Amino acid sequence: MKAAMMGIYTLWLRDITRFVRDKPRIISSSVQPLLWLFVLGLGLSTAFVRGGGDNDYMRFIYPGIISMSVLFTSIFSAVSIIWDREFGFLKEVLVAPIPRWSVAVGRALGGSTVAVLQGTIILVVAPLVGVSFTFSQLALAFLIMFMIAFSMTSFGILIAARMHTHEGFQVVVNFILLPMFFLSGAMFPVSEGLPAWMQALVRINPLSYGVDALRQTLVGIKINSIWLDLSVVAGFGAFALIMAVWYFEKHE
Repeated sequence: MKAAMMGIYTLWLRDITRFVRDKPRIISSSVQPLLWLFVLGLGLSTAFVRGGGDNDYMRFIYPGIISMSVLFTSIFSAVSIIWDREFGFLKEVLVAPIPRWSVAVGRALGGSTVAVLQGTIILVVAPLVGVSFTFSQLALAFLIMFMIAFSMTSFGILIAARMHTHEGFQVVVNFILLPMFFLSGAMFPVSEGLPAWMQALVRINPLSYGVDALRQTLVGIKINSIWLDLSVVAGFGAFALIMAVWYFEKHE
């Protein structure tokens, strides 16, 4: 067990160190969600006001943009598995005296931490969109962000473990990622007015529950109970991690 814990810690620390040292990555991955928030958000907010609505759209999409930042960072962090396989680092890790399940867990924790750090950057601009929260709300928001990040990183690892080129990984992930994001309620309400088939897709989308949990924590708008949201996100994360661990044990 000590060897497993050391392996998990080493892989976690490697991901954090690579992220902190890669300043262009930090800047570029922060600018994209901020553009969505302030350019698209302000544009659509203005349209809603002119159409007779209120000016709360920025506050509505703010938790969704945080979720977007966490989602994209989480899943795309798993592409490093493919790079490590191509350059031989993954083979060196797998022959080390550590259980193979610790490789998947270490990568999941590392990618999750990086995604939470990325989401924290978006949390800093909360006053600019009229969002304020207490310390307890902030602590719960960090917990939800980590749960979303861990679930999506585990899902990304499961996909990456089955891919052999980063180009193929990006194609598959984008095919899954964009529908998952747009059907999560991050950018528009999904509680009513949608066709039945779209409602069904929203309900089976695990990110929907993460977005709802984060939105009710930060701005007080909710669809489900917080316990249902957290249970679904945690259940999906556990399933994805178990499958990723199983694949590493059997095929790597």
